[in-house]
Amino acid sequence: MSKIAVVPGSFDPITMGHLDIIKRASTIFDEVKVVVLNNSSKNPLFTVEERMGLISEVTESIPNVDVDTFSGLLIDYSVEVKANAIIRGLRAVSDFEYEMQITSMNRFLNENIETLFMISNNQYSFLSSSIVKEVAKYGGRITGLVPPAVEEALKSKYK
Repeated sequence: MSKIAVVPGSFDPITMGHLDIIKRASTIFDEVKVVVLNNSSKNPLFTVEERMGLISEVTESIPNVDVDTFSGLLIDYSVEVKANAIIRGLRAVSDFEYEMQITSMNRFLNENIETLFMISNNQYSFLSSSIVKEVAKYGGRITGLVPPAVEEALKSKYK
């Protein structure tokens, strides 16, 4: 039986911090589903299709990673794809309280799917999609914070 993990997020855009978590999860699980949230309450810079394309491009060298999207409850998606675990990255202690609430609710809804927390690599602990977009918007240097394809996509969006 395959061990399947779901790595959810908005990925607007994917950063090196996200990529680090995805790569590390891919060494533990047989299959990793990177799932782009389709959250209508947010106003993303990139469309769902653009985000999925960028993620596919930057993870193409990781054979056990698939990219998908969903709207609705993450736990329902996880059941649908027969996932064993949901992987969440933590950058700082401040992330933990929010993540604990989500994890507790998911556990209430389905106690058969575990949530595992991966601590961000220290070099990415400050990194978020929001801060990357802010720096890119004003022409600041984002090299090393996002994969090259994402850097080009951001430059294109902010021209």
